Amino acid sequence: MSSGNRPSHLAAIGIALFVTVLWSSSWVLIRWGLDSEGLKPITFAALRYGLAAVLVVGWMFLRERPQRQLRRMDRPMILQVVALGVLMYAVTQGALFVALDNQPAATTSLVLSLTPLLVAGFAVITLAEIPSSRQIVGAVLVTMGAWLYFAGDLGATVAGMVAALVGLGANVSAALLGRHVNRQAQLSPIVVTALSMAVGAALLVVVGIAIEGIPTVSIQAWLIIAWLAAVNTAVAFTLWNLSLRRLSAVESAGINNTMLIQIAVLAWVFLDETPGTAELVGILLVSTGVFLTQAIRTNMKAAATSRP
Repeated sequence: MSSGNRPSHLAAIGIALFVTVLWSSSWVLIRWGLDSEGLKPITFAALRYGLAAVLVVGWMFLRERPQRQLRRMDRPMILQVVALGVLMYAVTQGALFVALDNQPAATTSLVLSLTPLLVAGFAVITLAEIPSSRQIVGAVLVTMGAWLYFAGDLGATVAGMVAALVGLGANVSAALLGRHVNRQAQLSPIVVTALSMAVGAALLVVVGIAIEGIPTVSIQAWLIIAWLAAVNTAVAFTLWNLSLRRLSAVESAGINNTMLIQIAVLAWVFLDETPGTAELVGILLVSTGVFLTQAIRTNMKAAATSRP
């Protein structure tokens, strides 16, 4: 590591790749929790993000600057952060867990991978950002890849696809709102993350208890929840932000995009979700297309994606 807690370029690449492996493994751990431990999807998401929120909020209150920012928050900013928490955590993650409970992990992953493409498309309308030729080519590749994937044998379910599409819509909305909130630079990333995650987790708890009842959680299930909350959420996001101190947006987008392939491989190895030729080609095309839609300018932040 170099001075000022800023990693070298090679170290930043290694850190970012390690984080994507953690995030990709979340999909396998979630399926294990849903299948072998019998956790209900919304309650599972509530427990995972509730514990993560406790950790992140605790860390926030150990620092003086975030506390000063909290005292200066006005009503419009509070409402924006609350809306971000509802979209990013309650709706997106709740729908993601429901989708994983009803269909293959790779299928849900592919649907959620369309987020950057849709964000770029809506940015044309909301932010007057004209798509480049690279983005147009990427959009074509994503469309072709998705068609090939769903033409294969791995398939999907109605409930799973509805949940995945709801999650996709919420994730796109959260990406646009999150960009708006962070672009104002009134709050540090830790404040935005802590408050929005706490709001989303609280809503997940209420909805989970109302729909699924009070859960009975085994020791093994608590270990999965604790790992997802502490390592794959709190630690992973901290390391990812550290890597962004060195990596350009194009580099981080490309590394993040490897998750689609990683999830497919992990699901193949650990969940026995064997992809056919059509699925493999489709995943490669979508991965390439998503990267092209993300790789806009090196001075822009990477587009937000769903990181379970």
